[in-house]
Amino acid sequence: MKSDIVIIGGGAAGLMAAIGAAKVLSESENGGTVTVLEKMPKAGRKVMITGKGRCNFTNVKDWQDFSTHIRTDNNFVSPAWHNLTPEGMIELLKQNGLRSVVERGDRAYPQSHMAGDVVDTLLRACTLAGVKVVTDCEVKTIDVTPRGFSLDCVQTSRKNVRIPVNDPRKLRPGKPAPTREEITIEPVEYNCKKLIIATGGLSYPGTGSTGDGYMWAEELGHSVEACFPSLTALVPVGYKESNPLAGEIKQAFRGRTVYGKTKERKIAPLPKWYPTFEKHIERVTPLSDLGELFNGNNLDNVQLTLYINGQEAQQEFGDIEFTDGGLEGPLGFMVSRKAVKALNDGQKVSVSIDLKPAVELEKLDADIHAKWEEVINDDRSKGQSFQRLFRIMLGKLMPWNATLAFLKTNPKVSVDSLAQAMKDWKLDIAGFVGFERCVVTAGGISTDEITAKTLESKKQPGLYFAGEVLDMDCDTGGYNLQMAFSTGYLAGESAAKAL
Repeated sequence: MKSDIVIIGGGAAGLMAAIGAAKVLSESENGGTVTVLEKMPKAGRKVMITGKGRCNFTNVKDWQDFSTHIRTDNNFVSPAWHNLTPEGMIELLKQNGLRSVVERGDRAYPQSHMAGDVVDTLLRACTLAGVKVVTDCEVKTIDVTPRGFSLDCVQTSRKNVRIPVNDPRKLRPGKPAPTREEITIEPVEYNCKKLIIATGGLSYPGTGSTGDGYMWAEELGHSVEACFPSLTALVPVGYKESNPLAGEIKQAFRGRTVYGKTKERKIAPLPKWYPTFEKHIERVTPLSDLGELFNGNNLDNVQLTLYINGQEAQQEFGDIEFTDGGLEGPLGFMVSRKAVKALNDGQKVSVSIDLKPAVELEKLDADIHAKWEEVINDDRSKGQSFQRLFRIMLGKLMPWNATLAFLKTNPKVSVDSLAQAMKDWKLDIAGFVGFERCVVTAGGISTDEITAKTLESKKQPGLYFAGEVLDMDCDTGGYNLQMAFSTGYLAGESAAKAL
């Protein structure tokens, strides 16, 4: 099969690359065809789970503020961002029937707060632009040809087949006949003049992000920076039961099967950019008793300070969530990149939570003593133990459900030392949740080998990259999706203009 432009990956970057390419081709005299190859049964799987299903798809900060939330080279992504700004993305969705709302922190969501509406809108835009989106099509190999690229793929077809019923009396009136899914797999070859790789990173492999793009990039002459999880849960010491798999590779990626022209099978070794993580703690590892006390607690308007080898490395203000994974929420995610990198380097990592960042220590201490007097002088306190009264007083200063976790990790706290403990709630970090549930992959294809203004490879003419597959990651808050959209759109436009 032939297509002028083939895009591998039907996620945020891939679909936007298709829209950008189709727009340019529709305005050209010669036109052209655009095809998206997605190996999963449906496109946009990862977009569907962003923002807990609400899809915080961009952030409307201006470039000066937006760029401070990019954790890699913001000069490299500046051309893509300015080519498709957050306002431009909002307008593009609006033109295709999806309205947006902007909430706290300049975060933009679909008005429906349904991630599926964003995916449906992107797919509708592709359809209207004449883009062919092929799902269940997994690319196995990429070869460079005199006219561009040749892709060996495996196409999966699914259809429901009626199951024969020997006794018609077993069919219930008004009920459909029983069916089963019949799957057929066949090889297919695609040839194109321009190729865009937008396969995502390694995060949430269940959505199809399994590092394929990194391998193809290496085979085509590119360097890949070491990958590690970012925007992920940090696991405090004692939060989980013992982790017998620590130090092993948790993903199924122990090598890959490569199918060449002769369909010979070989196993590739684990690449250098996919390191083992001694501090990786599976999210499914059971919670300890301490973890059970933390799980489900949210702390709003607090200050989180990250320490690496005892030195302050980062400080953020906002909200924290304790989940079955560990310390998450906006603040947990924001410090996780530095924390994970430090843990991988064998450094000691800890965090400190200031539960009352707006209150000075002396003022908080006075408030605590006043509340303590109030509690012990209450008629209802007669006959109550010190521990019970202390927790009642503590519940007036922090969320009630968080008091047990606080007391468990501060066993010697007293009325006199409580203010200091609340301003400096220390938690040592044992490890982190890996690619299985991190939001984004840090590391990726080196941007030194890609032209920023077009996103074309400096190594292989006609080859473009977009999205998370690049060495490009940002903070939580809509920044990563916007950069996926922007880089995808620029790569698509550039590929189409170069035909």
